[in-house]
Amino acid sequence: MTLLALGINHRTASVAVREQVAFTPTQLESALAQLRGLPQISEAAVLSTCNRTELYCVTDAAGEQAVLDWLGRFHNLRVEDLARCAYHYLDNDAARHLMRVAVGLDSMVLGEPQILGQLKEAYQQARQANGLGGELERLFQHTFAVAKQVRTETGIGKNPVSVAYAAVSMASRIFDDFSRARALLIGAGETIELVARHLHEAGVRQLTVANRTRERAEQVSAPLGGSAITLSEIPDALECADIVISSTASPLPILGKGMVERALKKRRHRPVFMVDIAVPRDIEPEVGELADVFLYTVDDLEEVIEENRRHRQVAADQAESLIEHGVGSWQHERRIRRGGEMIRDYRCHGEAIRDKSREQALERLAKGEDPAKVIERLAHQLANRLMHQPTLALRDAASQENHELLSAAPCLLLPPKPAFEQPKPLVKRQKDDTPA
Repeated sequence: MTLLALGINHRTASVAVREQVAFTPTQLESALAQLRGLPQISEAAVLSTCNRTELYCVTDAAGEQAVLDWLGRFHNLRVEDLARCAYHYLDNDAARHLMRVAVGLDSMVLGEPQILGQLKEAYQQARQANGLGGELERLFQHTFAVAKQVRTETGIGKNPVSVAYAAVSMASRIFDDFSRARALLIGAGETIELVARHLHEAGVRQLTVANRTRERAEQVSAPLGGSAITLSEIPDALECADIVISSTASPLPILGKGMVERALKKRRHRPVFMVDIAVPRDIEPEVGELADVFLYTVDDLEEVIEENRRHRQVAADQAESLIEHGVGSWQHERRIRRGGEMIRDYRCHGEAIRDKSREQALERLAKGEDPAKVIERLAHQLANRLMHQPTLALRDAASQENHELLSAAPCLLLPPKPAFEQPKPLVKRQKDDTPA
């Protein structure tokens, strides 16, 4: 059986294709049952995120095409179209790919941590659907151990590499306790939505989103327990805000120096952290001159991001090394397991031959045959039956010039020769005193 990883991701397929190939939560149970039901498949798991859809299977030699055909049928897509953007990995390469995915080395954002949680969820779903056997179960457990080691021993996830995350990371340098901080986010686009999510995950619970339309602001703030206001309400909200992050498409600044000065007076000059992600800028540059304001622009963040990207790449190189070690140890354990399985099967085969020969010998003894002849025949039968299959295999290997098998045969079939043989002791010739 072969380990197969087959899928598409953000590097090989457009968003339009990824949307068509993605599995919804309601589809997963049915998909796993169908995939597991293919005659070529003995184990299966499905990972489906916004950036990738991947199938991990234990399959026979024809499994790759069967899985690709099934994926096309399930989503009503042409297999030829899927094949152009799909990739596949087998055995060690499949294990290596899964570990790289778990660590975030194959993600759009290098080292992003969310993928590990998504992979663990995919593992649990496969378990609940009885899609996992010994092979995939052990691979996933080994992968999670490698991912934990990488996260512990490298800085792969420590340095932010997105504008939204970098903004929140910089805010954490000023506020020791985010749970007491109040945040005002101006705008309601994708960047502000990410900022809001990162702030919430960091512990900010008092969050206000200001936007041109209150409805859109509510869409961003409501899932996080925040409040929504319009742009005209910003002056009042500014008095309570410890963190202000702005990203709109406004052609003119939204926060001027005078507005911020008035807010600072009412705040009794408690410091405010501000990040202006917008281009053109939403916050007048003169705001940065105020003593109690820490103002950063998108250029400041880009410097942080680039520096962090370099640090993360160093960590990624360290992670690759740990993954190679992880693949090697998984491969070693797999070889040992397969060796154990072969030994078990071989012993069962030998014991079956033994039992059959013994029964035949007992039957002959019960009929009153000569015990010496029964024992002689038993020994002859046992030897012939045990040597029959290896003899056929050796003859076939010799005829096909299978030198690898012929070279291994003595080690498997013959007892080891001693490193050296003790020379026979010299026998001292006795003097012959017999008279001639």
